[in-house]
Amino acid sequence: MSEKGLFCGINKPEDPANLSEMEKKHIPVIDAPEEVTAGEPFNVTIKVGEIPHVMENAHHIQWLDVSFGSNFYARVDLTPEFTSPTVTLSLIRHGKGSHDRGTLRVTERCNIHGLWAAEKEIGVKK
Repeated sequence: MSEKGLFCGINKPEDPANLSEMEKKHIPVIDAPEEVTAGEPFNVTIKVGEIPHVMENAHHIQWLDVSFGSNFYARVDLTPEFTSPTVTLSLIRHGKGSHDRGTLRVTERCNIHGLWAAEKEIGVKK
């Protein structure tokens, strides 16, 4: 049986408790509050990987996409050699719906190793 290619879907760790070096360099790390207040801004810091990812022309993180629930929030384009794959965004989760929790999802793309994603559950108080 052949192995799945890195560009076939979103890459996920085989064993989240024991990440490989490649996984440590690519899986986004999300720093966000456990709970936010609907309608009020909150900060989210996203770092690509537990260990630094190279940012050279030949190998780099191209972009980060951020969504909360089914809503797309932002895309951050990164330029090799001139940017660091760490960003902080100020987001607002509106409380118009009945949801008291939501999933913050970050997807990033490495030009050599494809798509990687991470998620964090966040409570939303009204």
